[in-house]
Amino acid sequence: MSSVSQQSDVLAPRYDLGGTTPYDDYIRASALAGLQQTRTDDPGEMAFLVTSQVMELWFKLLVHEWQTAGAALRDDDLPTAMTALGRSLDELQALNASWLPLARLTPTQFNAYRPALGDGSGFQSAMYRRLEFVLGERSASMLVPHAGTPGMQAELKQALGEPSLYDEVLRLLHRRGYPIPQAVLDRDLAQRYAGDPAVEQIWAEIYAAPEREPELVRLGETLTDVAEAIWRWRGDHLMATRRAMGAKVGTGGSSGVAWLAKRADALIFPELWTARSRV
Repeated sequence: MSSVSQQSDVLAPRYDLGGTTPYDDYIRASALAGLQQTRTDDPGEMAFLVTSQVMELWFKLLVHEWQTAGAALRDDDLPTAMTALGRSLDELQALNASWLPLARLTPTQFNAYRPALGDGSGFQSAMYRRLEFVLGERSASMLVPHAGTPGMQAELKQALGEPSLYDEVLRLLHRRGYPIPQAVLDRDLAQRYAGDPAVEQIWAEIYAAPEREPELVRLGETLTDVAEAIWRWRGDHLMATRRAMGAKVGTGGSSGVAWLAKRADALIFPELWTARSRV
């Protein structure tokens, strides 16, 4: 067959769709592209806006994945939970890469549009707060910044009282016969879980005999990967902030770098880390 006839067999996409494109109808790309409203003439502000909005979308997707995993764990469907957790690891890599456009900001570059933020701060992100709640990082005080948006605050309040992803893991272990303390199972879900020595011992026993419960070892390691990725995201946030503004007060009134450093040290799924010393 000649090259001319081969080329004629290649079908071009349809150009005349007679209206809006099905792609935009589904993806809503035009709506997304209209959300960037800069407030200064500095060209770097667009990178800050788009990067922050992209992070918000990753937060939303991660919450979805971890809710999916939690529901599957509740149904004792470990394969579905592991699939959702696996997807979230790839998504966390993309989230962490979102820092790259902002990671090397000099103070002068950041100050060029920082006044446009006013008192705005990533600390005020409702979706990030929702992400932390599903991971078990919880405090009722985190609801206060959203008092001016009652609907959003109500959603966060509801999430505050729901089992976290790790709560569902502990309940799964309990149903499988592991002696999770009743005080852990019945604890106040609105409070941050700080860990329990009995749970630490259970994870140590699971890791010490991986041939007995290989599924649980894989679950523990995948959760550890999630926690490590969050730790790296917080670390990248800390370094980007330190580079852009040093030790100045944060845009939301916090102590800036010192506050982020304190948050970065918090362990997610604590016994999965502390149990390693017992194996």
